[in-house]
Amino acid sequence: MTGIKTTGEKKMMFFSGRAHPELAEEVAHQLGVGVVPTKAFDFANGEIYVRYQESARGADCFLIQSHTAPINKWIMEQLIMIDALKRASARSITVIVPFYGYARQDKKHRGREPISARLIADLMKTAGADRILTVDLHTDQIQGFFDGPVDHLFALPLLADYVGKKVDREKLTVVSPDAGRVRVADRWCDRLGAPLAIVHKRRDKDVANQVTVHEVVGEVKGRVCVLVDDMIDTGGTICAAADALFAHGAEDVIVTATHGVLSGPAADRLKNSRVSEFVFTDTLPTPGELARDLDKITVLSIAPTIASAVREVFEDGSVTSLFDEQ
Repeated sequence: MTGIKTTGEKKMMFFSGRAHPELAEEVAHQLGVGVVPTKAFDFANGEIYVRYQESARGADCFLIQSHTAPINKWIMEQLIMIDALKRASARSITVIVPFYGYARQDKKHRGREPISARLIADLMKTAGADRILTVDLHTDQIQGFFDGPVDHLFALPLLADYVGKKVDREKLTVVSPDAGRVRVADRWCDRLGAPLAIVHKRRDKDVANQVTVHEVVGEVKGRVCVLVDDMIDTGGTICAAADALFAHGAEDVIVTATHGVLSGPAADRLKNSRVSEFVFTDTLPTPGELARDLDKITVLSIAPTIASAVREVFEDGSVTSLFDEQ
């Protein structure tokens, strides 16, 4: 005999950073496991310390961390946690990133700019990640930045089914807020049996978050318009698009987005907007003042979708099968 045989079964362990513990607990509940106890704190100078309270040797480890504000701190914490798992002899490390930070910087628009989305993927690979599981990347091409499997999950079924149950589909029009979202909006149209409209816009390349809306392509007069986007940050783009729809005779506007970043002036813009409802998933925590004071924000749980994907990965199943009907 030249080796030793083992008969042990596979072991799953679920870990979480400190960025969005509510989502981690809900995913763990859906999986029927507990979040592994972790000691994590910041030193006086801002350095992060992490130590797991249980052995991860030989386990298939799933580490969830959403890149919310302060985004650089939570990305760094996630990298440190990956490194700790690698040095703890984890069998595999799957990094769950409900919201992938720096995803908007996925290409060079002009010279001397970084491709920061690629940098994040490289950092995760270098730290020791074997696989990335994420939700609604800003662009599909980011999957190719990581040298390993990437499971790209979609919130479309969750969001579209919610809207489809609330709105009279005979009056519904799906609207893309820009040319980049047309493909996603078209999938909404297929799912809901609704026509498509597009808001044409132009950004000022020298001023961040400045958008000029030019025209609406498609019939929106007297219609209930559903604006679909992947994220809402300061709210400037989506509120300007909604204003353009109302100016063209829309009866009502509902906004849906997977990621509610909601930074800077977003709170005031959402409160003052004529939009009747903003629908997000909980890939990111909703700022407390908005969740408490603005009753036209609806947050849907993405935890069942993430948990189903984790289970498929652990059991060597098919993540793609979760979205085959799309």
